[in-house]
This record gives sequence, structure tokens and C-alpha cells, in this order.
Amino acid sequence: MNFLKNIVHIDAEFITLGQFLKHANLISSGGMAKWFLSEYVVYVDNEKEDRRGRKLYPGAMVEIPGEGTFFIQSTKSDTKEDDHDISESEA
Repeated sequence: MNFLKNIVHIDAEFITLGQFLKHANLISSGGMAKWFLSEYVVYVDNEKEDRRGRKLYPGAMVEIPGEGTFFIQSTKSDTKEDDHDISESEA
């Protein structure tokens, strides 16, 4: 299987799932988020998610079968919160 791993950089504390879909070029406008989530299976940290307002923090993993696996990373250099470690997904 071909698994694409993509890093999505954000400069805020979090990004919503709807904003992420647009930022990752999976939809062309924020208004398409509800439709996308009704047509595609989306997993956030290995749990199925269909709420476009779901907050994604740095360290979160978004998997969309057929589209790829995406990791949320902060563009800020502040690394105080190590709670969101993605090293387990590197297996």
C-alpha cells in the first residue's frame, strides 16, 4: 500500500478539521467541509471524526483513507507541550 505522510504546519494554537481540509487542499472552500466529512471517512488520532469544528492541535494525526496521513505541526518554536508526541506512528 502507498501511504502518503504529509506535514501540515499551523501558526495558531489549533486548527479546526474544516480549516485543515482546506489548508491541505482536500477541499476548495470551507463550505465544502460538511460535504467532505459526509462523503469520506476521516480519522483523527485513530478515531473516526465527522465534526468540522474538531480542534486539531500540534501532534495530531489525521488519516483519510485514499488521500493520505497528515501530521499537524506548529510553526512556533515553543515546545512546552510534549503531550502530543507522534513518534508512535513512525513504526
